[in-house]
Amino acid sequence: MAAKKPIIALMYDFDKTLCTTDMQAYTFIPNLGMSADAFWKKASDLAENKKMDRILAYMYLMLDEAHIHRQPIRRSDFVALGKDLKLYDGVEGWFGRINQFGKEQGVVIKHYIISSGLREIIEGSSIFKEFDDVFAGEFLYDENGVACWPKNVVNYTTKTQFLFRINKGVLNLSNDDDLNRFKPEEDRPVPFRNMIYIGDGLTDVPCMKLVKVNGGYSIAVYQAGKRNKVKDLIKDQRVNFIEPTDYSENSQLDIIVKDIIRNMASVERLKAHTKSQLAGVNK
Repeated sequence: MAAKKPIIALMYDFDKTLCTTDMQAYTFIPNLGMSADAFWKKASDLAENKKMDRILAYMYLMLDEAHIHRQPIRRSDFVALGKDLKLYDGVEGWFGRINQFGKEQGVVIKHYIISSGLREIIEGSSIFKEFDDVFAGEFLYDENGVACWPKNVVNYTTKTQFLFRINKGVLNLSNDDDLNRFKPEEDRPVPFRNMIYIGDGLTDVPCMKLVKVNGGYSIAVYQAGKRNKVKDLIKDQRVNFIEPTDYSENSQLDIIVKDIIRNMASVERLKAHTKSQLAGVNK
């Protein structure tokens, strides 16, 4: 029986990593008659005054302001907002191109989102089908399909649990038992050395650092003219690379990621050869 091909996981933040700004700012916030700055300031003030988690604060404010302004908040309404997302150059063609490159290197590429945004909006985007799973904030809906409570919340520290879920292959969020149960490194479907994390800023730092120190690669991306936002991340050795948000073929990001995949695939081939030789001498 042919050996399973190694898996390489690319994990992405979403807002300002794949799309150009916060996903709520394209349509949802303007529909409230508010500016994005006003909405996020109100959410920040709410978090500080009530000593709330900032992600819970913005999710609460979305529901509260929607009620005040009589905006629909059914699941289908949030999903419909995804069609208005503006993606960076090259994003839509990125996944197929990287998958094909991985195939040529003898590995399987899987893509995951780990975002503090809303899963429902991501579902409505043109690239949702490209991901093996999406871990993001999500609302609970009542019998009429109306959002009534935050179901899942993903903040900058809880993001790290999803690295371990991917590492161990435990993607069901209600399954904590298998997540916390010991599993030998060689039995884990995606070793940390085969992880690439791509994000845009400080909220991604725990994931970036965790991937990097465990042998994977972390990349901080930045919009044109905003390199200063991420330069300290590489100076402080929290990431391996900082690159512009251009996902087009032959862009610097495209070249770096392919070099990483090529290197990971080479390491996996050498490990497989060593394992084969050990098996031979132990017979």
